[in-house]
Amino acid sequence: MSVALEAPARERDLARRAALAAFLGSLLEYYDFFIYGSAAALVFSTVFFPPGNPTVSAVLALATFGIAYVARPLGAVVFGHFGDRFGRRGVLLATVLLMGASSLAIGCLPTYDSVGTLAPVLLVICRLVQGLSAGGEAAGASTLTLEYAPEGRRGFFTSFAMSGFAAGMVLATLVFLPVAALPKDDLHAWGWRIPFLLSVFVVAVAYFIRRRLDETPVFTAVEEPAPALPLVTLLREQWRDLLRVIGCSVFAVFQTLFAVFALAFGTSSAVGLDKASLLWVSVVANAVAIPAIPLWALLSDRIGRRPVWVFGALASAITLVAYLWAISTGSMPLVFVMGVLHAGIAYSAVNGLWPSFFTEMFDARVRYTGFAIGTQLGFLLAGFSPSIAVAITGEGSTAWWPVSVFALGCGAISAFAAWTARETHRTPVLELGR
Repeated sequence: MSVALEAPARERDLARRAALAAFLGSLLEYYDFFIYGSAAALVFSTVFFPPGNPTVSAVLALATFGIAYVARPLGAVVFGHFGDRFGRRGVLLATVLLMGASSLAIGCLPTYDSVGTLAPVLLVICRLVQGLSAGGEAAGASTLTLEYAPEGRRGFFTSFAMSGFAAGMVLATLVFLPVAALPKDDLHAWGWRIPFLLSVFVVAVAYFIRRRLDETPVFTAVEEPAPALPLVTLLREQWRDLLRVIGCSVFAVFQTLFAVFALAFGTSSAVGLDKASLLWVSVVANAVAIPAIPLWALLSDRIGRRPVWVFGALASAITLVAYLWAISTGSMPLVFVMGVLHAGIAYSAVNGLWPSFFTEMFDARVRYTGFAIGTQLGFLLAGFSPSIAVAITGEGSTAWWPVSVFALGCGAISAFAAWTARETHRTPVLELGR
């Protein structure tokens, strides 16, 4: 009797530990995401690029933000291969160490005034390493958590990876707020380095938690031998699901437009909002998202992934348009309301769901690879969306409209791709993707 009771208790403990490991890894990834995006929007154009044309420097600085998204598909192929061939745990230890090392290196880089064109070259290299790591991190964390999660609660348990996203954004903003408030000379000289250097503490905790995890029971229970080339098996057997994940993944455009483009747009001379106030919008919105994400995931465990996703994708597009309109009015109370409605509530419906929805589309033999490659190819557009938005922004009171049309199109693509997928919330874990 005691042995029978101990087994479920251990399984629940491992599921919670896996969820915590995913939470911490995601916290680190999105902490790095936000501090880099904020620094690119506010500082990097003058720190790492030559003086002269401010617009060109701003576009180049935001392009370095997108460079990581070019490396992510490569990271997805590499880490997905090893994750499907040899197991999830070891790969996740590697991704968290690689991510932490690259962030620490950015905080130590010399500036353009010190080494000239070598400065942006080194920045791009570090950003590419960050992208390689991120390409395997979310897929591995989601796969690991889903394969430990109890049946009927997979959406809830895997959503903690994205609660980590929201917590990482809150933590990063709280760290960046006092830094952004520094005098301009101090901010550009040394202040921007502090958030990057502090990431070492998150790395240490995440690595310690992940070391205590065993390999997932689903991976060890698969009877067929792991394919020699998971990517080839994926393209042969589940290419339709791969395309669906790519289409769904353009939802990430909403996050980069909210966190990077809207910050640059709102603090530009055309609008003139205070940067600290806009950063506080992100703090409040993501604080709301921390509980909203698992609640949306719980709903998907009850009614299915597809209806929640379609609603979230369309609602995110509409509320982002409302947020950009609010910024254009210059009214901070309106900006706060629309920002929380978008990033705290509407976006949480898709953001809390993709770890389970995408993972459940694939068979265990190619799950890591399918999730990783599909998301990272879809996320490419998100990485460059701030630069695209700056390039298509018009002039005058309707300057934000072209960006809104772009966002609405992305929402429609994501919703349609999700609607074509199978409903998987009640499919047993060993039958997923078959």
